Amino acid sequence: MLAIPLLLLLVPGLILYPQQAGDGLDEAALERMQQRAEYLNQQTTRLIQELEQMKQEQSGGAWGGLLGWQFWALAGIAVLHLALHFALVKMGRDPDNGGHKERSSSSLVEEEEGGGNVVAKEETESSVAANVEDEKKGGNEEGSYSDAKAESSAGKEVKEGCNTAKEDVNQDEKVGEANAARNAEDNQEKANRKDDNHNAERKLGSRLEERMHLPVLDLDKGCQLIMDLMDKLTHIFGQGLSNSFYPVPQQAVGVGSAFEGWSPRRAQDVVYRVLVPLSPPPGHAFHLELDAAGMLQRNFCVRVELLCTCTRERLGEDMLCFLHHPEEELRRRQDPSLLHTLCTGSYLDVEKTVHWFCGFVRVAWLLLPQSRHWRLTLQPCSRSCKFQLSKDKECFTAEMIFAVRQGDSDIFVCSQPAEAGIPSTRWPETYAVAEANFFRHISRQAPQDSCHCKCLQLLTGFLMGVGFSSYALKTVVMHLLNAVPLTQWRWRDFGQRLMDILKYLRCSLDTKQLHHFVVGNASFPMEISVPSGFRVAEAPNLFEHLASSPNAHRKAVQEYNCLLDQLKQLPIHGH
Repeated sequence: MLAIPLLLLLVPGLILYPQQAGDGLDEAALERMQQRAEYLNQQTTRLIQELEQMKQEQSGGAWGGLLGWQFWALAGIAVLHLALHFALVKMGRDPDNGGHKERSSSSLVEEEEGGGNVVAKEETESSVAANVEDEKKGGNEEGSYSDAKAESSAGKEVKEGCNTAKEDVNQDEKVGEANAARNAEDNQEKANRKDDNHNAERKLGSRLEERMHLPVLDLDKGCQLIMDLMDKLTHIFGQGLSNSFYPVPQQAVGVGSAFEGWSPRRAQDVVYRVLVPLSPPPGHAFHLELDAAGMLQRNFCVRVELLCTCTRERLGEDMLCFLHHPEEELRRRQDPSLLHTLCTGSYLDVEKTVHWFCGFVRVAWLLLPQSRHWRLTLQPCSRSCKFQLSKDKECFTAEMIFAVRQGDSDIFVCSQPAEAGIPSTRWPETYAVAEANFFRHISRQAPQDSCHCKCLQLLTGFLMGVGFSSYALKTVVMHLLNAVPLTQWRWRDFGQRLMDILKYLRCSLDTKQLHHFVVGNASFPMEISVPSGFRVAEAPNLFEHLASSPNAHRKAVQEYNCLLDQLKQLPIHGH
């Protein structure tokens, strides 16, 4: 009579028994399985009640035969129930289950529900065991033996299921700890490898510098000393000669190899060059007039114009207008104009200007606190103010170059000529400030161990100066700095960058063309101010003289070969 209900309980249980797949079960499947477990609990309780009722109605013999069959059915249901429960618990804890991450926030709730199911199942098992014990007292020894065997099997499965779950959890924890330790070791190894590479590159750079005998120069100290002196001289001029009619010096700008950081000379041979912009005095104006267009370096004349100052005179300023007052009165009451002191005709004279400023430096020096510790020695020069500062074993040489700015750009006309024998009223165009600003622009962006200055220092130190100048090498390096990413100028790239410089130079010698870096360079940094039209102008050819003179070209190639031979002896490769 109970066969059909029992089969209906067993068959769905077998069908719904959770078969674990690779991706695991989703939340809906787990919920259906838990509902099925609760349904089995209810059916088991109902069957037990029916068994008790049948026991009272039937005789002992008939009951014994039926009881054995029903007992095995109940035992099977209990075992199936337990297996279903432990499968649910194991899948809920399995970290490889595809739905583990989605259920992580509710895992504690599921474990508590699982615990409740275990309690319910244990109560059901206790009830079944009690009923079977009562039936055993009725004389069915076979049922008693089967009940003990089933209880032992169920307990063993429970114990094995718990152990398996604990082992899975412990294994997951061990795997997680091992992965964390391995990740920490990998990160530490990467950090150590990075530090080792940095230290190796730094040691390699120091070793190359020592073996190549590159002079270690403290250029910063000399630059700071000279710039501090120039600031004080400008301050003295502003205090004592602000009402005079001499050119007014502005803040000096450091230019040349020392301020660009690549001077090839020994410390005592370095020349610290500063460019001193001059502005017109009151009642005067400067006008730049192109003197010799078509030359490699353009030359200008600085024409001085007198301006009307009657308005300033009416405002109570102690100044007479040079244009509207008689010369007799001007000579008696006012200093002469710039046209009568430092000009030749209407143009500012370079040599007169330099001579006057050298006298000013000699007098102003005595007013400076540095004069108590340092000794200043002026050196004769017609187109710049050159002097030497010495104290004990220290010695610094400086050169003041006077200039007039073109508009508000970084391009000037200066007192120092590129060639000898030019008239004293010619002021050659100079790009020194723009180039110095380019090196400062590069230094702000380049890596700390950039080798571009060392490349220049090394190569220019080998030059004999008979084939091409250090300015030509500097131009090559500036072109490469503008083309090769700055991250590829580190010490580890020193040898490769030297080869790039030599290849560029050789190609320029072969083609007899080396374009100017500032003029006609469309890729010149926009942060550096140049006059309008400079970037689109035709670039001057610095090797134009090689095309017109076979002898000059031959000497340049010979110097290149000598430079290459000396570099081959250096430990640049195979460190």
